[in-house]
Amino acid sequence: MLKKITAFMAAGLLAISSLASAESLINGAGATFPYPLYSKWFSEYAKIDPSVKFNYQSIGSGGGIKQITAQTVDFGASDKPLSDEELKAAPGKLIHIPTVMGAVVVTYNLDGVSKPLNLTSDLITDIYFGKITKWNDPRLVALNKGVNLPSQPIVVVHRSDGSGTTSIFTDYLSNVSSEWSQKVGKGTSVKWPIGLGGKGNEGVAGQIKTTKNSIGYVELAYAIENKLPFAALKNKDGHFVLPSIKSTSAAAAGAAKHMPADYRISLVNQPGKETYPIAGFTWLLVYEQQKDKVKGKKLVEFLNWSLHNGQKMATPLLYAPLPANVVKMVETTIKGIKF
Repeated sequence: MLKKITAFMAAGLLAISSLASAESLINGAGATFPYPLYSKWFSEYAKIDPSVKFNYQSIGSGGGIKQITAQTVDFGASDKPLSDEELKAAPGKLIHIPTVMGAVVVTYNLDGVSKPLNLTSDLITDIYFGKITKWNDPRLVALNKGVNLPSQPIVVVHRSDGSGTTSIFTDYLSNVSSEWSQKVGKGTSVKWPIGLGGKGNEGVAGQIKTTKNSIGYVELAYAIENKLPFAALKNKDGHFVLPSIKSTSAAAAGAAKHMPADYRISLVNQPGKETYPIAGFTWLLVYEQQKDKVKGKKLVEFLNWSLHNGQKMATPLLYAPLPANVVKMVETTIKGIKF
């Protein structure tokens, strides 16, 4: 009898343990842009609260928006704020939680070119339109005196999946070029005039790394990780600026003062001498009313941790921490999540 009772108790404890484990698994999907940082966050947070585990699919912002709308994940991740139509399509009130800021860099693979290229908005636009087809085009040569640009065709690379990085990049191109705005537009997916597609920031970085004379766009951390060079871009004030934590933060300096309550704001082509022109926030997408009380509580605890302790990990991984006034706003937003 004692053996039966012991076996019954053991089975009960195993069932409780399995249930607790299942309740603590938080699923997310979306942006590849912040993945290096999110991966670090999830790993570090597991040391603080071993009862919660995060399963994150780095599939692109478009996929994250679809999955959180369908409620197949507990949170989505996007570098593009949802439109009014996308918010209406959700079965509940979705809220944006800004996590950090990042820079989208123009990177390339050119033999013998060691120092950063200088590029302007019109040159980038015309390369992606297919109007500038060779690296030794007179306009590129004039802007990069002393650089031995090859007489080779430019191989253009872009994202093939629904992408927040694409949203930031095409938001910039639409902002600086009325022709791009009218003919191609902005969004997670666009009909590219030319180019090869790569899946995720990883895919684009990989394409550029293995393709001579190529050019493309990735989040700064992916360029650094893959040892890819990146260009200095001429900003709105006429200065050539390299992407960095400082120049990304400068892009948010003015915009953050006028941050809307729902955090849906663009940081591209902001004014300022030290401002890098292709920058953006990245957001976690969560439902204001959580369906699962245990998961909801765990998610809120994580969000509060990421807003404070997590911000300290941003800079080493080449992301810019949130401005102080935005942190205070987000604290209030997180308090409004119900579970």
